[in-house]
Amino acid sequence: MKAYWYDNKPGDQRLPHDSTRPVTESYLATLGVIYHHLPSLADVDALAAARGYKNRDEITVSPTTMGDAYETKVKSFFHEHLHEDEEIRYIRDGRGYFDVRGQEDEWVRIQLEKDDLIILPAGIYHRFTVDEGDYIKAMRLFQEEPKWTPLNRSEELDENPHRVGYLGSLGKAAVAAV
Repeated sequence: MKAYWYDNKPGDQRLPHDSTRPVTESYLATLGVIYHHLPSLADVDALAAARGYKNRDEITVSPTTMGDAYETKVKSFFHEHLHEDEEIRYIRDGRGYFDVRGQEDEWVRIQLEKDDLIILPAGIYHRFTVDEGDYIKAMRLFQEEPKWTPLNRSEELDENPHRVGYLGSLGKAAVAAV
């Protein structure tokens, strides 16, 4: 895992957009973002049991697996959104980026590759893209029945109870990370 401030320069979303200003794992923790490097499925199983993740599936994002829908799908993943559940992704192969909003509403880019697992809290604004390799295979873990409903950012969404709850947790997460 590598995390850094997104450079906000124009260009393909799949490019690194690395500002060369690193972001620490402890800063990610203040945002409620949890990272683990898990080199085996047994490690994933143990984390899933400890956190109550009961369901899982796998997705491969690539031109080969998605065909003509690939470019449209990759662009849709990059729309800023939130979920009302945690988003848990374990990278089985390939590489990609999760961008999350920092405490000042700026983008933090998190590069993930094989054996990286990330947990994004419910209510955090984020987006996803593959890197220039146009390939990632990820396991998605769920606490309940699998669902993945992105809610695109809007002023009305700022009143969503999951968003409000997330914002309320930011001060607590900052204290816990110290």
